[in-house]
Amino acid sequence: MSLGPLMIDLRGTSIAPEERDRLRSPLVGGVILFSRNFESLEQLGALVADIHAIRQPPLLVTVDQEGGRVQRFREPFSSLPPFRTLGHLYDENRDQALKTAGAFGWLMAAELRAVGIDMSFAPVVDLDLGLAEVIGDRALHSDARAVAALARRFAAGARRAGMAITAKHFPTHAGARSDSHTEFAVDRRGYDDLADDLLPYRELISAGLPAVMIAHVSFPAVDPKPASLSRWWINGQLREALGFTGAVIT
Repeated sequence: MSLGPLMIDLRGTSIAPEERDRLRSPLVGGVILFSRNFESLEQLGALVADIHAIRQPPLLVTVDQEGGRVQRFREPFSSLPPFRTLGHLYDENRDQALKTAGAFGWLMAAELRAVGIDMSFAPVVDLDLGLAEVIGDRALHSDARAVAALARRFAAGARRAGMAITAKHFPTHAGARSDSHTEFAVDRRGYDDLADDLLPYRELISAGLPAVMIAHVSFPAVDPKPASLSRWWINGQLREALGFTGAVIT
């Protein structure tokens, strides 16, 4: 059975009988875990192994483990700083920041791979424009080239630990004030105004980026549909213009 297009969640720290049936559906391809699914390393490892054993090929098990305020698994996992910390360090000492970004990626990935988790949805590559509170200190830097450099090192570190990264939120959430989790988010800039926002994706794609998460943000100057539902953004820009061949997630 091949993996399907849906990524679903679970209620608790183990798989309920009705959830097991859902996970066997050909529509499902993966599971995203949250804080409610974690109580100990032993429990988490057993849960991930149980998910993987349900079918072949195994379902993808994922989590948002960026660091800062978006870190689903806490102690005994390392407390990871928000990405903006790397940006501040970059302004003080570029070489040290790049080394730290690589170590950050490795540590995040190594701890998750130790319990069998396949992928963390990180890093955020939205620019720090000071507009989107939902992004805030999750952004690495306001300068696109700094973001690209730090994200590439983060990706290399995660890859050394055996994990593929996901760059998010394409094409950007930086210019939308509303939180797209709870409101309709709009960025009214034109396509030419988004060149800096797209630069980190160009850099990461050239380095073999495996996955991209699409933003639930509308860019009415280029397409009336939100990017997450837009053929113009996903097919025309991400796939064709940027040459991305990896997984698209939303």
